[in-house]
Amino acid sequence: MLTFQKLAQPQSLTEAYEILTAQKNNFLLGGGAFLRLGSAKRGTAVDLSACELNYIEANEEEVRLGAMASLRDLETSLSMRQLGCGVAPQAVSHIIGVQFRHSVTVGGSVFGRFGFSDLLPAMLVLQASVHLYKGGIVPLAQFMEQPPQKDILTQVVIPRQACRASYQQMRTSCSDFPLLNVAVAETDGVWKIAVGARPGRAALAIQAAAALDAGVAPEEAARLAAAELSFSGNNRASEEYRRQLCEALTVRAVKEVLACK
Repeated sequence: MLTFQKLAQPQSLTEAYEILTAQKNNFLLGGGAFLRLGSAKRGTAVDLSACELNYIEANEEEVRLGAMASLRDLETSLSMRQLGCGVAPQAVSHIIGVQFRHSVTVGGSVFGRFGFSDLLPAMLVLQASVHLYKGGIVPLAQFMEQPPQKDILTQVVIPRQACRASYQQMRTSCSDFPLLNVAVAETDGVWKIAVGARPGRAALAIQAAAALDAGVAPEEAARLAAAELSFSGNNRASEEYRRQLCEALTVRAVKEVLACK
């Protein structure tokens, strides 16, 4: 389990950033629900709960998710349920249980870029961007490829547009991490395919999505996605099994999107 010497609860983002960068081993407490997955001794843990980031706001152009909004807030948000056929609420609904989703934050889930994340594939196909205190506005797809950094994710922003989307996943049990997950979306004839739990970070299948734009069959696009992305094995699933899951779940997701009105 991760341990730390001090807990800081700053009242502003400016104060939070100053504490975070004061020492090399200071860190944000976001993603703390998964502390037991690691083992390290750190300095000061920075808790953002007093920085007024617990919100979900929407206007005609976008939906803004504050970093401290919980996954349960996202799951029950009417604005998020109306966005992309409710793909993001559907994705997080698979995570353990309601009580757990009340404690896990959007910021911790996104900034952590966990390979097993259910949320990230959905956010990728919804073309979300992240707002960083120092790093500015970064498209999520670009942020996923960046190395770890000392910054504070303040909010996740999703454009409101006519989008049809689907989320598919495979687990060995309801409370387990996904063996593989897939999100697919179509917006004005442009497709996005994201595959996560490979077991690495979720990534977009660019070539497979372009093939769907050109009108190929779902089965061919799924084959291209499985060939384009990298997979590996661990004690939970083999590389070959994940590649086969990618094909099966991608076909299922594309067909669900095509059937969505």
